[in-house]
Amino acid sequence: MPLIRVRNLTKIYRMGTEVIRALDGVDLDIEPNEYVAIMGASGSGKSTLMNILGCLDRPTAGLYQLNSKVVSGMSASDLARVRNKEIGFVFQTFELLPRWSALKNVEMPMLYSVGGWGNRRARAKHALEQVGLGDRLTHRPNQLSGGQRQRVAIARALVNSPSILLADEPTGNLDTKTSYEVMALFEALHAAGQTIVIVTHEADVAEHAKRVVRMRDGKIQSDTYNTENRRIAISGAHAESGAT
Repeated sequence: MPLIRVRNLTKIYRMGTEVIRALDGVDLDIEPNEYVAIMGASGSGKSTLMNILGCLDRPTAGLYQLNSKVVSGMSASDLARVRNKEIGFVFQTFELLPRWSALKNVEMPMLYSVGGWGNRRARAKHALEQVGLGDRLTHRPNQLSGGQRQRVAIARALVNSPSILLADEPTGNLDTKTSYEVMALFEALHAAGQTIVIVTHEADVAEHAKRVVRMRDGKIQSDTYNTENRRIAISGAHAESGAT
């Protein structure tokens, strides 16, 4: 069973008399320990797909199965529990609380999880050590560089040992050097067994992933693997293979 299983996923928005099909029959499987980039221009449906995969929104129709649980029809409270337990979020704007230390920011998801209070400080410290910030526990966000703030955000996403690390434009506010450092961290986490899904419009960011899903007009346009510096189309995808 795939970690993520999506079938005929549809999301429709109605604006007056206009009907917008943000997702139009998407089928997608993501296996445990895959590293996937979802790409597409503005309006392609990638952000809508991310919101549904992250249990921030529900589809109009179709199936979304996460870790063998059908979540597409869950209530808002059930989705919140799934988000906290199964999904770690990394955002472009970091979303750190400015008055809290790095350690307290990383502790935050545990405050809302069942049984999360036990040993939370030690777990938060370990997560920060995982991302190379064991010496920055007491620093507030304004005392950290952009790359360090994103590392705190990644530690926060990891602290509940999620099934999926879901990153939305994680290098969008970083310079080139820092972006490569953050992407190297994602590669190390993937090598350690973490399933990662990155939503991006930047080709150089997507190249770090092992698989690239491209969206257009609410549909999957292509689905390809990156292997030995070559992009090889998955069986059934409508894309030509070629050198990256």
